[in-house]
Amino acid sequence: MERNVTMIALFAALIAVLGLVPKIDLISGVPITAQSLGVMLCGTVLGARRGALAVLLFVFLVALGLPLLSGGRGGLGVFAGPSVGYIVGFPFAAFVAGWVTEQWRSGVGLSAFAGAILGGIVVLYAFGIPGMALVLGKSLPEAMLLAAPFLAGDIIKAGLAGFITSGIARVRPDMVLSRS
Repeated sequence: MERNVTMIALFAALIAVLGLVPKIDLISGVPITAQSLGVMLCGTVLGARRGALAVLLFVFLVALGLPLLSGGRGGLGVFAGPSVGYIVGFPFAAFVAGWVTEQWRSGVGLSAFAGAILGGIVVLYAFGIPGMALVLGKSLPEAMLLAAPFLAGDIIKAGLAGFITSGIARVRPDMVLSRS
């Protein structure tokens, strides 16, 4: 139990630290950040339940006003901006990434990559695009076009999540809780 709480807090902090990487603002108002990599890693390393809890802790701290999102953003105001769908989708993305990594018993790197693709891209976009469309007053196809520049970077992040998860599994297999 104590180990789970520690890992959840550690991975929530990882997402916050990845927010220190300078953001790149796009015309949509949704920045390109490294934080979605942290969300993917929460699922692929911690598993579905613990990964989602780590991300929920992060989102809760952001809602309380801590400036943990890229660019030092935080507070309830971020839930009224074009990033709202992505922020709300973070816990679901981590859950699905973890669930796929837990269920798919091929190599840990491949299953983590697949989990990161399905959770960190498919699920996250399923929340992010409608949220962006709603806030910006765009149609879903227009919002999909605005989200298109994110795709290449997110595929790279999914590859990194698979590579990092596989590396952790090689060095410290007991730390990849999605496989225990």
